[in-house]
Order: sequence, then C-alpha cells, then structure tokens
Amino acid sequence: MTYILGGWQSDFGRNWAREGKEMFDGFGEAVHGGLEATGLDPEDIDVGHVGNFVGDLFAGQGLLGGFFAQAEPRFGDLPTSRHEGACASGSLALLAAMSDIQAGHYGTALVLGIELMRNVPGQTGAEYLGAAAWTGHEFGDATYVWPRAFSNLTDEYDERYGIDEAHLRRIAQINFDNAKRNPNAQTRNYTFSNASFTADDEANPVIEGRVRKTDCGQVTDGAAAVVLASPERAAQYARARGIPLESLPRIKGWGHRSAPIQYATKVADSKDQPYVFPHVKKAIDEARSRAGLGLSDIDAVETHDCFSMTEYMAIDHLGLTAPGESWKAVEAGDIEIGGRLPINPSGGLIGLGHPVGATGVRMALDAFKQTTGTAGDYQVEGAKNVQTLNIGGSTTTTVSLLVGV
Repeated sequence: MTYILGGWQSDFGRNWAREGKEMFDGFGEAVHGGLEATGLDPEDIDVGHVGNFVGDLFAGQGLLGGFFAQAEPRFGDLPTSRHEGACASGSLALLAAMSDIQAGHYGTALVLGIELMRNVPGQTGAEYLGAAAWTGHEFGDATYVWPRAFSNLTDEYDERYGIDEAHLRRIAQINFDNAKRNPNAQTRNYTFSNASFTADDEANPVIEGRVRKTDCGQVTDGAAAVVLASPERAAQYARARGIPLESLPRIKGWGHRSAPIQYATKVADSKDQPYVFPHVKKAIDEARSRAGLGLSDIDAVETHDCFSMTEYMAIDHLGLTAPGESWKAVEAGDIEIGGRLPINPSGGLIGLGHPVGATGVRMALDAFKQTTGTAGDYQVEGAKNVQTLNIGGSTTTTVSLLVGV
C-alpha cells in the first residue's frame, strides 16, 4: 500500500521561455512547491523520481535526476532516477517510486513530472514529439505526427462501429468548459464561439486528417509533484498533524501494459477483438482488480485526451459503454461534472494542458485533490475513488492508477 501525502502543480498557462526561465527553474519550483504543500523538509524525503519525455530535445538537457540536489542543496546525495515513456513518463515515475516503497527500500518518495515545450516553433516541437512513434517507419507523410495518428484512430472507429464527429467536438467542449473552473488551466481564459466546436473550417480548422484545432491537447510548459509514503511513514505524518490515517488517499490499484510501438501493428492485432486496444482495457481492469473495485465504485476519471478521439476511445475501454458506443455516454451527459462518471473535471489535456512528462503526475495529484475534497470549483461531490488513464505514444505504454480513501 502506498499513500499520497499531497503535492503541487505549476500554472499550465505560463510560458517559461518568455519569462526567461529554463527547465531547471520549473524543476526547482516543483521541488519546493511539493515540499511546501506537504509541510515536509528535504530530510523527510528518501528518494526522488522524475518523469520526462523529451528534455534532451526541447532543452538539450538529460540527467534530470541531478536537478533534485541542484535545486535543493539539503537533498545532498539523495538517490534519484529519471523515467521515460512518452506521455506516460510521469506515471512510470510513480510506478517506480511505488516499487521502491513497497519493496521496503525507502519510506518516502518525491515524484516530479516536467516538460518544457513552448520554447521552439510549433513544427519543431511536433517533430520532437514524433520521437514516440516508430521513427522512419510510420506517419512519414504527416505534417503533424500525433494528430495524424489519432485521425487514423477516428477512421478505425468509423470502419468498425461508425462514428459521428459531433461527439468528438462535444468531448472537447466539455473539457474546455471544465478548464474554466481550474485556476491552473492553460485555457481557463480562452473564448470560443459555437462554431469552435463544429466542422467550420475557419472557426475550427483542420490540423491533420479528421483532427481539428479544438480536438487537440495543448502544448504546455509545466511541472507537477507528489509525495508518496509507506504505511508506516504515512501514519507518522498523520499523527504529527492530528489527522486520521484514513483521510490520506492511497494508490489502491495499478495497471501497466505495453504494446508494439507501431500504430498499425496494434490495430491489426486487435482486428478480431471487441476493443481496438485490448492492452489499454487490460491496464484499466487490472487497476480495478488490484483495488478490489468495479466501475460503479469509481467517482471520477482523469484520462488521457491528447485528442478528443483519445478520450472517445477511453470511454468505451473504461466500460461506460459497449465497444464503439462511446457516443451514448457523451449524449447522456455521463462524462460531465454531475454525470454518471465525470471525466477530466480538471479540464484534461485539452483544457488544462499537456506538459508531456508531467501529465501522469498531475493526474495523480488531481486524484488526490478530488478524494480529499480540495479540488475547488472542479470538485466532484463526494469523490472517494478516482481512476487515472495515462498513455504514451499510440497507446504503446499505458498506465492506470486507482486512487482513493
């Protein structure tokens, strides 16, 4: 059992380069923000883990574990590691920290996710992010690799089940609406017209294939941090603060699955199966099985919506509908705050923002906030269990956590 003591998130609306800041500055803010949010001193942390995808490309910076002690000298010779799994990098850092704690190697871990992405032109950034595809083997004719990949997923759903793109536009609109409630959301002050969520080529231009502007997650600078603890250390923490141990969320279950890197291979492998990505379904179900919980026990989901089509896929894989029938949950309002199972009350990647290496950690932090009743204006009333779904690449790496009290 691993507990979450709390954490911190940067304002995803910031542009670090325009502020004259480097990745190190964002890293330092996250380190100190995480410590302050939990009321811990550096000496209380036993190990550090950082999730980051492409710091080497966007910032020319690797070996990010060295930033812990650089940012806080009292960390001294703290053992640290960096973890990479494209957009799931932050979740892999969390899994590694959990393993450290559950193995008894350490009692507490500071887990940080970070990405600097707004310091280069858009086309350059798209090329860097394309490193999570099979370089030289797929999407070579695409201007933007990931919009093309998830446009292809739209085609796949259309061929297997049929799809109405109006439902994709509605998913995007819900996430932007939720983001207006979140003071850290990149798009909280964005304005839209009704045409922004239609097939209007001027108000909502095509980016690649069937993906339009408002279908896309944001290019974001940002960081998030959480502190994980063993039952013993969590109990000490609770006693010192006069709070019941049961009030601290814990990671009740987890699922982690990988697949071949090439999108076409995944789709071909599943052609005779009910789900497009059976390994994603397996990761979701394993998290619930390890937690001893079912769909009806889950109060909210923070899912990967790098594009609205990704969330459309997640809806049926989460079990809200039969395969290919995600539209039913969209039309019924099931995924809205106040609905049957709110998805991305934070605003998700579309509304809140997507600093790639930070997203998995941010999801865990939002699960902590929801289950402690501290999510503010985007709080899901009475939330006790929240599931995350974080994917890297074209679902090449998938991690799901179940966080609850």
